[in-house]
Amino acid sequence: MARWTVATAARIAPARLRRFVRREDGSTAVEFALVLLPFLSVMLMTMETALVFFAQQNLETVAADSARLIMTGQAQNQNFDANKFKSAVCDRVVALFNCSTGMYVDVQKYTSFASISNTVTLDASGNPVTNYNPGGKNEIVVVRLMYKWPIVSPLTQPYLADGGNGTTRLLVATSAFRNEPF
Repeated sequence: MARWTVATAARIAPARLRRFVRREDGSTAVEFALVLLPFLSVMLMTMETALVFFAQQNLETVAADSARLIMTGQAQNQNFDANKFKSAVCDRVVALFNCSTGMYVDVQKYTSFASISNTVTLDASGNPVTNYNPGGKNEIVVVRLMYKWPIVSPLTQPYLADGGNGTTRLLVATSAFRNEPF
């Protein structure tokens, strides 16, 4: 039986170390572990960004459909108030939005298209200020739907959320038109 001495260990250790460094058995697993977290982060950020754009497009469609109620005089003839018009808007919304608590509906008439303001006024708590004035025949009206969309991922919040450290993005869909002579 061979006796182990410090000199023997000093001769064998570099050889075993070189053999260990040359082995590639676990390299794929290590590379996968290094790439997995950044890949999943980018994938989740892409999915959340796509969802925000999809929700914005959906809100635009709902705004255009709901505006037809005012443009054609149906809302005025049926004596819609702000709550009844919001209910009609919510009937057109699909499952993406919590319409009862998060949807803000603003309907205002203007004297000309040039006088339309594209700014959203917020109250002290950061919620949009809304009005309801559907106008009459041949009047210019703007229907604006607003929704505070939650940004879930902390990675996308600096890029998608309103303000530097916010957790929501205000989606706004606007439809400007002249009422028909109903």
